[in-house]
Amino acid sequence: MRWLFLLLITSPAHAASVIPNFTSGTVTSETTSHTEVTEIMNVVEYSNATSYTASGTNITFSGVPTIGAGYSIVVPGQAFQFSETMMTPGIASESSIQRTTIIDSTTNSISVFTQ
Repeated sequence: MRWLFLLLITSPAHAASVIPNFTSGTVTSETTSHTEVTEIMNVVEYSNATSYTASGTNITFSGVPTIGAGYSIVVPGQAFQFSETMMTPGIASESSIQRTTIIDSTTNSISVFTQ
């Protein structure tokens, strides 16, 4: 009998809605990054032939221009210039370049929401 009485006095359960207690809001974020890139470039140029170059002013020669071809000054006592270059097969030139690039960036974002 007591069980019957307890069943009669209990009331049915009802669900209640949940209502958020905010009406708007914002979210902010900041992202920073640091990037460092180092590049090293090595350039080697090769020659696969023999070359000879002669140049100058107030200079003359007889025959074919070669090393020791008998170059002589045209007007003695006046200024002159003479240059000759002989390049044989092998490394013609070599260059090395190193550069570093640094990138620092910051990104800020904001999100706004309302109910």
